[in-house]
Amino acid sequence: MLISSQTFLPYYLFTFFPPVGAMFRTGLPERGTRHGRTRVLFYFSGYIILFSLFLTRVMPALQQHSNARILVTGVNGYIGSWIARTLLEQGATVKGTVRSEKKGKYIKQLFASYGDRFQLVEVPDIMADGAFDKAVLDVDGVIHTASPVVLAAVDPEEVIGPAVKGTLGLLTSVAKFGGQVQRVVVTSSCTAVFHFPSEPKVFSEADWNEQAVKEIEEKGSNASFAAKYCASKTLAEKAAWDFFDKHKTTLPWDLSVIIPPNVHGPFINEVANPQSLGYATNEWYNIVVCGSMSPEDMATQGHCWVDVRDLAEAHIRILFTEAAGGERIIVSAGPYVWQDWLDAANSLSPSPIPSHHLPMGVPGAGVGASYLMSYRTEKQATILGINFRTKAETARDVLTDFERLGW
Repeated sequence: MLISSQTFLPYYLFTFFPPVGAMFRTGLPERGTRHGRTRVLFYFSGYIILFSLFLTRVMPALQQHSNARILVTGVNGYIGSWIARTLLEQGATVKGTVRSEKKGKYIKQLFASYGDRFQLVEVPDIMADGAFDKAVLDVDGVIHTASPVVLAAVDPEEVIGPAVKGTLGLLTSVAKFGGQVQRVVVTSSCTAVFHFPSEPKVFSEADWNEQAVKEIEEKGSNASFAAKYCASKTLAEKAAWDFFDKHKTTLPWDLSVIIPPNVHGPFINEVANPQSLGYATNEWYNIVVCGSMSPEDMATQGHCWVDVRDLAEAHIRILFTEAAGGERIIVSAGPYVWQDWLDAANSLSPSPIPSHHLPMGVPGAGVGASYLMSYRTEKQATILGINFRTKAETARDVLTDFERLGW
C-alpha cells in the first residue's frame, strides 16, 4: 500500500519519533530549567528530522512480490521478457506492453501457464500523447525497457526522438494516472555513461556520455550511428531525471535507473534468426560461434557485460529495495576481451553446440589484459548484492539455445 507524504506525516510523528509523541502526551517542558531546555532541544530535533523526510519525500519500497502488480514496457523484448518471467516466478502479476497483438502473440503463449497473472496492453506508438495512459492504471510499480532503435536512421532525431519522447510520455502517464505506483525503474545503458577513452578509464554513475551529444550537435546527420545511439540513451535518461526533479514534490513515487553494459545470455523472446538478435547477442554469435574477429583483435578488444538473467533480477531488486530509490546503479559483471569468451566456450565439455567447431583464437591471450574501460560497482554490491553468473555458465546456455535452433 502506498504511504503518501500526507498519510505518513502523522504516522511518523507518533511511531518513529517518540520525542514528538511524548510532547503531545506530557505537554511542553517547564521553561527556564536545564532539564527543560534539554527536553525542548530533544523534542524539536524530532521535528527537524521529520520535516527533512517530508521535504525529500521518502518512499517506502514495494513489500511483497505476491501482491505486486508490475508494468513492464517492451515485455516482448530480450530484456523485458526475462524481467517478466522472473517477476512471474516470484509471484507478481505482470502487465506488459507490446506494439500490436501480433507482436504479443508469442510472449502471451510463452506465459500462458500463469493465467491472468500475465496481461498484455497494446501501445502502438510510444511517442503518441497518452500512449501509456491505459497501461499505468492499477499497477504498483513500473519497469520501462521499451526503446525502439531505427538502425538505418540518418536524422539523429529518428533515434533520439523515440527514446526521449517515449520515456517522458511514460512518466507523464504515471504522474497523471498511476495513482498506485510507488516506484518507476528506467532501463538506461552504459552508453549513457562512457565515452571511448584513449587510455584505460574506470567510469562510475557520476559520468555522462557528453561526447556523443556533442558529436550530434556538431555533425547532425553526419554523426556516426554509434553517436546517435549513445546520445539517445544519454538524453533519454537525463530527460527522466529532469522530469522527476521538476515534479518530485507532488509525486507519490520515486525514480531509479539501472545501467547495464553489453547484455549476453540465452533468450526466451521470439527470434527468427541470428540477424534478428539484439546488437550485443548478434555480435557474440558472430565472434564466438562464427569467428568473425581476428585473433589479434580478440586479445585486445572487448567491453563489460552482464548476463540477461542477472540483469532481470537486478531490475526486480531495484524495484523492491528501498535504498535503491533515487539512484543510478551500474550493473556489471566485469570487463572482458573476446578471447575470454572463446576460452570459456571451449572449456565446456561436452560441447553444447556440437554442430559447430568453435574458433580457438589464442587460448589464454586475454589473461592479464589491460581493459580500456571498466566500471565502479560499489552501489551494485551494497544495494543489490547480485551474485553474477560466470562466462562459462552464460556461454553454455547461449550455445545450447543456438544448437536447439539449428543456428
